[in-house]
Amino acid sequence: MPDFSRRSLEEEMMDDFSLGHEIIDPIMDELEVVNKLLGGYNVFFDAFEKIGLKDGMIISDWGCGGGDSLRVIAKWARRRNLKIHLVGVDANESAIEYARKRSGNFPEISYILTDVMSEELVNNQFDIVISSLFTHHFTDENWIRLIQKMADCARKQVVINDLHRHWFAYHSIGILTSVFSKSEMVKHDSKLSVLRSFRLIELEHLLKKAGIKTFSIKWMWAFRWQVCIETSTNREIVSI
Repeated sequence: MPDFSRRSLEEEMMDDFSLGHEIIDPIMDELEVVNKLLGGYNVFFDAFEKIGLKDGMIISDWGCGGGDSLRVIAKWARRRNLKIHLVGVDANESAIEYARKRSGNFPEISYILTDVMSEELVNNQFDIVISSLFTHHFTDENWIRLIQKMADCARKQVVINDLHRHWFAYHSIGILTSVFSKSEMVKHDSKLSVLRSFRLIELEHLLKKAGIKTFSIKWMWAFRWQVCIETSTNREIVSI
């Protein structure tokens, strides 16, 4: 039985930025299916309704992978006649190339190939910084640095969409991927992602260590945490 009492430190196979298209492309296809099946995009829509998006806003997705979240958000914004700009950031070249190819019909989406801690990403560069199933890839110490960087680069809000570490989530994603996935990497990493993810008390502790003063944490289906950080009230972030 896996240990659910603390975050796993085991690295996921997806953490290898050198993976080529023969591996990345089918995985991106499958991950988009998982997000659709489990309602992963609703974490963002719920947050956007509370924030109140306006024309001209720039939303950046860090660790964007194949860009599926950005394309879904673009369609959502189009239905509301919102004119927004979307910027994906990822350090995996194959993932960015895949994302650009799939986003050809979305001129409002662009991509940056870089590490999220890169100096290419600067203070107040975006209005909103989001991430989906990304922050659990970081150790606690690096998670704190990441959140500080996200808060520094976002003028208004940071929205984190990540997993709740729970035995039911672990076993259910194992069953789901065993049924539809052809990728051993997806089968392996999907369960490990749960083991590397968070419980509420851990998120609260990490946010406070990062110097984040104003935030909200909401549990959403299916076993997702929505973390919203108001960056305008968190400008004096504690550096480590």
